[in-house]
Amino acid sequence: MTTIDIHEILKKLPHRYPFLLVDRILDLQKGVSIKAVKNVTINEPFFPGHFPHRPVMPGVLMLEALAQAAAVLSFETAGQEPDEKTVYYFAGIDNARFKRPVEPGDQMIMDVSLLRAKAGIYKYAARASVDGVLAVEAELMCATRRLP
Repeated sequence: MTTIDIHEILKKLPHRYPFLLVDRILDLQKGVSIKAVKNVTINEPFFPGHFPHRPVMPGVLMLEALAQAAAVLSFETAGQEPDEKTVYYFAGIDNARFKRPVEPGDQMIMDVSLLRAKAGIYKYAARASVDGVLAVEAELMCATRRLP
């Protein structure tokens, strides 16, 4: 079992506030899966506008959090660390389903499993839950690319 704290996550992902959406890695098995945490607080910059009367984490950011966890898995599996010439793009999202709203105070537990990897393109089965209840699930495709 490999755990990774926020200091190591900052070395493994190019994202920064307000767009870094992974707080801790609870378990990582290279080439297999990752379990990560996003602690959702009322201080998130999107809550004042989504929605002022009932704050809810936007679904696209739930998917982005899953993709960031997947990126850590990809970089670890490939034995890479991102640098200024490495980009990690969404290549596709299939079968996304939102089952439960994610609100301030929730702890989103993300489970991402690698389905296949070829030529820098990765496909994952991704799920996030809150208190053991499924919040979102999707199949994600992401690609790593080197900039010239």
